Amino acid sequence: MDNYKLRKSAILFSIIVALYCSISVSAQNSKQSSDASTPLAATPSTKTAKIRLTRKSEAYWEVTFNNPPLNIVGPSEVRELAEIVGQIEADPRVKVVVFDSAVPDYFIAHYDLLSPLKDSSGMKPGPTGMHPVPDIMVRLSRLRAVTIVSIRGRASGIGSELALAADMRFASREKAVVSQFEVGAGFVPGGGPMARLPRLVGRGRAMEMLIGAEGFDGELAERYGYVNRALPDSELDGFVDALATRIASFDGQAIADTKNLINQASLPPDSEMQPGWDAFITSVQRPAAQARVKVLVDEGLQQPGDVEKNLEQYTAKYRD
Repeated sequence: MDNYKLRKSAILFSIIVALYCSISVSAQNSKQSSDASTPLAATPSTKTAKIRLTRKSEAYWEVTFNNPPLNIVGPSEVRELAEIVGQIEADPRVKVVVFDSAVPDYFIAHYDLLSPLKDSSGMKPGPTGMHPVPDIMVRLSRLRAVTIVSIRGRASGIGSELALAADMRFASREKAVVSQFEVGAGFVPGGGPMARLPRLVGRGRAMEMLIGAEGFDGELAERYGYVNRALPDSELDGFVDALATRIASFDGQAIADTKNLINQASLPPDSEMQPGWDAFITSVQRPAAQARVKVLVDEGLQQPGDVEKNLEQYTAKYRD
């Protein structure tokens, strides 16, 4: 009887071990299959209607503006972008972030000039205590991670201001246009270019870009020092990706310490940012600005077509 019980126990034990091994192997195969089908490099961690955050690796993230047809940025997009900046701030593993566009011909056209003013002026301050627009620009510049903007198409108004807030800018030689058109439309730029451009390109060229309010192609933007390089359009994506991949392979603390020292030597004080936004909100309410914007709207502002493609020409047509 004892031998029978012993043999029975051994058989049961063997069955249990076999079942466990079978389950373990199955689970391992399932995990490997799952890992293989959803690699980190191909998994967008955040997909929204208008801005997409993709974690290409732990160290290399990509933020893509995807708000066709013009990549207009208004209050809702500002909130999306603030959330993404918060995610970058919260993850010390991120070493480099590339900002680009999925919309042909437009990196970002400009701020939404047709949404109710209260939707913009009434937004709650960000972590810096400033309005979310200057708040994002300041936080973007002071991220631990390196930020790179890849400009293909028009980067006007807030599109240009976001590019200026980043650490590096690269442009398509044939397809990029950078523009601070606002003075031509009767109002003041609101995202901080008055604080950044003189330090970047010099006082005279900043005056030309901001008060002359013309568009600059990639080649001229490179000559002025607005962008690091203007590259043939076919080479832009590959160059930016190779640079970001290279940076992502370096030591994160060395990157952060070096960037911090560069910031100390080159960034405008945070206190210079909020006044630009305040001036923008004040200026867009003036009758002269309202009259100019109305003319632009009547001709097709914020609609696909010639006005948005040649905004600087249309702002120059108006006479007080």
